[in-house]
Amino acid sequence: MVVGGGDPVDVSIVIPARDCRRYLDRCLTAALVQRVVKEIVVVDDGSTDGTAELLRLYAEHHRGIVKVLRVENSGGAGLPRNVGLAHATGRYVFFCDADDYLGPEALEHLLAAADRNDADIVLGKIVGHGRRAPESMFHRSADRVELGDSAVYNSLSCWKLFRREMLERHRIRFREGVLIGEDIYFTVHAYCHAETISVVADRDCYHLVSRPDGSSVMQRPSSRDPLAWLAMIKEPIELMAAHVPPGPLRDHLLARHFKLDILAQLGAPFLETGEVKRKDVAEAVAALCDRWLTPGVRERLGSADRQRLAALGDMDRLALLAVIEQAPVELRLTGLRWDGRTLVVAGEAGLTGCADPDEIALELRTRHEPRRELVVPAGRSGRRFVARVDPATLDSGIWDLRVSVELAGVTRSVRLGADRDTALARPPARLVGSVAVLPYFTRDNGNLSLDVGGHVVGVPGSARLAGTRWSLGRRLVLDGEIAVAGAAPPPEAVRRLVWRERGSGSERTDRVVALAGGGFVARPAVGRFGPGVWDAYLELDLGGPPARFRIEAGPDPVAGPRRWLLGTGPCVARPYATSNRGRLSAVVRSLSARALLRRIMR
Repeated sequence: MVVGGGDPVDVSIVIPARDCRRYLDRCLTAALVQRVVKEIVVVDDGSTDGTAELLRLYAEHHRGIVKVLRVENSGGAGLPRNVGLAHATGRYVFFCDADDYLGPEALEHLLAAADRNDADIVLGKIVGHGRRAPESMFHRSADRVELGDSAVYNSLSCWKLFRREMLERHRIRFREGVLIGEDIYFTVHAYCHAETISVVADRDCYHLVSRPDGSSVMQRPSSRDPLAWLAMIKEPIELMAAHVPPGPLRDHLLARHFKLDILAQLGAPFLETGEVKRKDVAEAVAALCDRWLTPGVRERLGSADRQRLAALGDMDRLALLAVIEQAPVELRLTGLRWDGRTLVVAGEAGLTGCADPDEIALELRTRHEPRRELVVPAGRSGRRFVARVDPATLDSGIWDLRVSVELAGVTRSVRLGADRDTALARPPARLVGSVAVLPYFTRDNGNLSLDVGGHVVGVPGSARLAGTRWSLGRRLVLDGEIAVAGAAPPPEAVRRLVWRERGSGSERTDRVVALAGGGFVARPAVGRFGPGVWDAYLELDLGGPPARFRIEAGPDPVAGPRRWLLGTGPCVARPYATSNRGRLSAVVRSLSARALLRRIMR
């Protein structure tokens, strides 16, 4: 199909609408401004609040783009989505709820990823507004991800871009007549047939909105009934297992269902359920365990879930575990200092309303590889703890600090630093071997992190001249000292001398001889510099990006100018200390014969 006689439709945006007039303008406007060849298929699910009248206006003003269909109130989003899909003509389909909205240029980037990779499904980053949005699959964009080696299966909502030909070929449809889980059934089926899955994580693609009046399906208390959820999830699991044979991939997918669908019902939903009903919930979980809990699934579960499995016959124990899991973590940073080359971290940690922790540990996770983690056990007295971090054990990068609190076999982990003593100051940077380690508090939330190598925090240091003189070959001899974080760096950290021309940005480099105790000697061939103003830097390798320090001229006068012939004409080089901060620079100029004679006659 073509829109308005133009290009074939790239994306069909399918929107089920039920009594959502107050949200429709934002949703439809965000869809209309998407810069792709599109059609918008809105299915009015028996609305009574004026939604139908508003949709009629949009259809009249956007003929050929907005298509409105109507069905009798179906009791769920499955049927209207299926109706919309049946009338879609685009190469791809995107499902959007009427109270949510697309981000600027979202479909343009999702479609580009789909076409670039010939993808069957493209996930776009979701942002929550009063609702929790999935995060684990959006750490980075990816052209191709595997189901068994990624977190994409954690997201079973339908707010994604799907290839319509794949949906039609395999008759992938939503469950109808159910209040919850219709999209889980659909998305599980789609994942089973997708040959290529892509992720767009570098922009906000979909905005997930909480209705202030709590009227959306997923905000109603009935949507959180644990027995209803456990009954619903059986079919998606059966569907997945029919397509994926036993083995590591199936265990990986089943582990997701156990963590997020099955054992999760023994958390907050279990506490909200009356005591009589709790036994029914535990028995429903046990039945699913009997059917699907393989050794491969069990080894993929965390400590809290294993504790639950061991307590399925003990309602009091399950309730205690749920209380521990739901209790807020109380955490305060009370001390932060260097002890030699070791960073000492002290604080208080515990769970609100619970006994003192059994164990407290410090966790360090790399910013861009969250799976990389170093656990440092802490000494503990009640809720007070002290941990000692050896930065020499950390690779170059940004490490975020968390505190884990373990009680009754359940471990809770939160970021450290936002709540801290007012008198607590950030420790200074420190050299550990030849690596700069810089503790700092993040700008957004004030949490504690370690910059190992100077990636985002400037490394404090200075390079100061002790003397300058001219030598043979029009070389300017520089004697000086370098200090980093108040200490002399090892000789192997000093890389080279860099001269940068102020106007053009061109650079020249010279060898540096580093001496024990922080001294250095360099003999740059200033006579080979081209005309311009050249600023001097000393470059060091401190475990991260090259660190450059402007060379300070020092108290003694800088060597005077030197003249020579360059090519066919005379030149002059004048080292000097800048007037503002006394830093070493050199002016190199070509002289005319008249100017040279005038200088000689002075």
